[in-house]
Amino acid sequence: MRALYASSTEAKIWAVASKQLQSPTPPVLFPEYTEPGGTDYVYRDRTFWTSGFFPGSLYLLLERRRKHPQIWAQKKQQEKLHIPEPTLQFACQWWTESLHANSTLQGTHDLGFMLMPWARRAWELGRDGRALATIIRGAQTLAARFSPVVSALRSWDTCVTNLYSFTQPDKDFLMIIDNMMNLDLLFYAAWQTDDRSLYDIAVAHARTTIKSHIRDDGSTVHLVMFDSATGEIVDKLTNQGYSAESCWARGQAWAIAGFAETYHWTRDPVFLETAYRCADYFLARLDECEDDRVPWDFDAVRLSGDPDQPPDMSAALVAAYGMLLLHQVDTKKNYLSSALRIVTAVCRTSLCPPAQFTVHQEPLQTVVDQNHASKSGISMVQSLEVDVGVGGIPAIVSGATINNFEHAPRRWANHSLVYADYYFLLIGNKLLDMGLAVSILEDGHAAESE
Repeated sequence: MRALYASSTEAKIWAVASKQLQSPTPPVLFPEYTEPGGTDYVYRDRTFWTSGFFPGSLYLLLERRRKHPQIWAQKKQQEKLHIPEPTLQFACQWWTESLHANSTLQGTHDLGFMLMPWARRAWELGRDGRALATIIRGAQTLAARFSPVVSALRSWDTCVTNLYSFTQPDKDFLMIIDNMMNLDLLFYAAWQTDDRSLYDIAVAHARTTIKSHIRDDGSTVHLVMFDSATGEIVDKLTNQGYSAESCWARGQAWAIAGFAETYHWTRDPVFLETAYRCADYFLARLDECEDDRVPWDFDAVRLSGDPDQPPDMSAALVAAYGMLLLHQVDTKKNYLSSALRIVTAVCRTSLCPPAQFTVHQEPLQTVVDQNHASKSGISMVQSLEVDVGVGGIPAIVSGATINNFEHAPRRWANHSLVYADYYFLLIGNKLLDMGLAVSILEDGHAAESE
């Protein structure tokens, strides 16, 4: 678990970030995943739903220094090489410059994912008024996707796979469990502006999700199709799980974290109880897993008859984050130990080879005597570089799975994902906020105390 705070994690992020700092224009392409067996990130346009996670990771590194200077001072003494804070702050701003425009994107429900990982921290750490305006504008854009008939936010306008095709938004209203994680944008903007309508939309969506996506046993449905005209449920499907009846692990994790965040904003016990049910189901199914490795779908082995199913460490880390939120609500339950159990398994089984900072030196000709310019000398200029280690993978975590649904148009499994790294770092910061990081740094684990 010390990997949460290792120099290697910062070096991995910097290996990607530093490549863009010499560009004449800010990035408009953002890392998403590595291909299975590959070593380099595949990049996506800024309008893709994952664009906010890598800049969010940069801001998480900055947050550690700003909010926890004592921890940072100790690490600085132990590790001589690190990113200078002004350089890190510049990288945060450079990597997010083009993302402000995403706040007006009208064809997506993922504005929370695209904006909150970086914009909230830009506002809270540096009082960046532009970032706050971006959050508020993004929330207003997202709220426009709300249907009073369905009492929910539309997730996708259309959805086409090799199994089904929905291309008529006026008829088909598509809603996925992932959308719970975008409610945080609405709640935060409502808090900042006292706009009750944003709050009410988020609450309504969460209540509808309980009715439509949460099964009696606490497991989740991925995709529900409503009739746009009547609000009635037409079908329950999946776009990323093994089947419509199975439990896609990352969807279950989105539910845990999403309902925990919703309870934070509302204090409505219905949302807390739902988060508990989803977390308890996740943990019950985790007990069936060898070496605590979270599978991409909890039912894939049983339904397929094939024991060789890929893991999904992104699901593991999102679930662990949600369980830390639940621990903050009730410290008497076992969610802290469960979260640490999951993160320990990720660190034990699914970390990419470590990276390290190195110093590159270049000679610089200088004048050694200001009265005799003809006399010159040589000074050495140092620059910080990263050795990404064996295999050259610039990601922190491996063993994630974008989508292993057999009918999906895009199917990747057992590789690295940018949001797995983001939640890995977010968990580290959350443990710092909870006062548990010191014992991890000293002993490799956390004591169950605040």
